[in-house]
Amino acid sequence: MADEVRHPRYDDMKKSFLSAVCLLSLQFFAFAGDSLHEDVAKKALEAHGGEKLKSMSSLVVRGSAEISGSPAATFPATFSTVFAGDKYFLEIANPFQPLKQVHDGVNTESSVRGFSLPPLNRIGLPMLQRIGDKGFVVEALPERLRKRPGFRVVSPEGFFTDFIVDTKTGEIKSYESSFEIDGRVISTSVEVDRLKVVEGVKIPERYAQRFELGQLTFYISFKATEILVNSDLDQSIFKIN
Repeated sequence: MADEVRHPRYDDMKKSFLSAVCLLSLQFFAFAGDSLHEDVAKKALEAHGGEKLKSMSSLVVRGSAEISGSPAATFPATFSTVFAGDKYFLEIANPFQPLKQVHDGVNTESSVRGFSLPPLNRIGLPMLQRIGDKGFVVEALPERLRKRPGFRVVSPEGFFTDFIVDTKTGEIKSYESSFEIDGRVISTSVEVDRLKVVEGVKIPERYAQRFELGQLTFYISFKATEILVNSDLDQSIFKIN
């Protein structure tokens, strides 16, 4: 049989065709990867109440806590958090370092001079409520967390929270954030132990939080004894003196 005669550019055309196919495949998988975290975020939102969470007008959580800077030193505490739209109130009463922070929707006041947390409605679980809102962007997790199912939510101001979810239920298992205040980088992470359904919304009832402030690391274990959703609030609680 005579040798097959091929056009001199046959091999180049074949290589170009294969390259195009590979490029299209890569673009498809990149698109699939980009949309996957959005699907996970939507599932998490639904798992925690969906539209009931989105329309939640206020959230009050009160309870007890234990603060530790090392396994040998533990301090009892009580805590109270109140959220209403862009306003919030936080108080952690303890014999070591009492903390109160209030945000009236515009300004923030902290009881500890020289120290304040970023707006608490821009980090942590409140960011879950903002999924789908204008200016709040759902992104893929950073490379170091890519092996875990989850997503990142970024606020218009640039604050972000990385959420890790239970693949079966869609519920939030843990989340973490980092931010800079007065030139100091602060990181915090939360492990959710138990959720409670209140008015159709799933709220963490027991959880442990770690704070890393440069060379200082401390832990707080929270146990909610009261969770109120959509309750009437005395707006004076958000007043800044």
